[in-house]
Amino acid sequence: MRAWRAGSALLRPVRGVLGASSALAVLCGLVSCAGGPSLEHRGAVTAPPGDSRDLAIGSAGFTESELLAQMYAALLGHAGYRTQVLTVGNRELYEPALEAGQIDVVPEYAATFADWLNAKKHGPEAAPVASPDLDRTMAALRRLAAPRGLTVLPPGRAVDQNAFAVRAAYAAEHHLRTLSDLGRAKLPVRLAAGDECVQRPFCAPGLRKTYGIDITAVDPKGVGTTPAKQAVQNGQDQMVLTTSTDATLDQFGLVVLADDRKLQNADYVVPVVNRARAGSARPAAALNRLNHVLTTEDLAHLNEQVDSWRRLPADVAHNYLVSKGLLQD
Repeated sequence: MRAWRAGSALLRPVRGVLGASSALAVLCGLVSCAGGPSLEHRGAVTAPPGDSRDLAIGSAGFTESELLAQMYAALLGHAGYRTQVLTVGNRELYEPALEAGQIDVVPEYAATFADWLNAKKHGPEAAPVASPDLDRTMAALRRLAAPRGLTVLPPGRAVDQNAFAVRAAYAAEHHLRTLSDLGRAKLPVRLAAGDECVQRPFCAPGLRKTYGIDITAVDPKGVGTTPAKQAVQNGQDQMVLTTSTDATLDQFGLVVLADDRKLQNADYVVPVVNRARAGSARPAAALNRLNHVLTTEDLAHLNEQVDSWRRLPADVAHNYLVSKGLLQD
């Protein structure tokens, strides 16, 4: 992700992701690197919603985050703001910078960010507050974000959450459309995923408990990696853990089975802003325009243009917004 601000001469925009050590050194000079709450109970969090003319939009450095940040920057620029997109590689760095006003806007994921803030406040063993219910998840997220001087804007239509895919021919042979169908089929399933899938409640344990799927083994090939997809394509494994915005499944002859019992949490895309600098109605109105058009399928296709077609995120983002009429006067 990225950051800049007057009085922060060491922070400047970059195209790639800052190295972990250099990014940490820069941001630690701006915000506290200590764990736990950094801005709670300070006077800044009660300041009226701000409307700064210069806004820094943060990106976490991976393709989807970069695309969203570029779209946010373009929409805000169209609304009259001077914007820069800044990249730092992980939430541990950019979230304190967002609180401190070194970054003004970031694209986030409702369920993931809610549980992350909850763990930051209550410790890593805290019970999760996110759920498959979007309204409950957003309410929990806003309760946690507000004391830190952060405003969570409305979520859009796009969601990036765990998804499970099988060979299209396998699905047709066994009449599979949903994960419930797979559970009822009583087929032995070797799952290509990250090694943490063995214990994660939304992966192998959840598939067994919620759907009754017979997960015989987890093949540790990573989440949505090419080797993981190839293992399912060639029949070595029967199912792969990927994400709902993975646009490459067709290339491997794979199809997603619907999460019909809602095992996965509500990881909808949400803009999060620093209240004192970008919490007024104008930035919210500019960003909310994207919520009406950007779908999960759109986001997958945009990811594909960058990752497979090797197009620049800024160009892909701009072209998408133009195609949807969002940069017209």
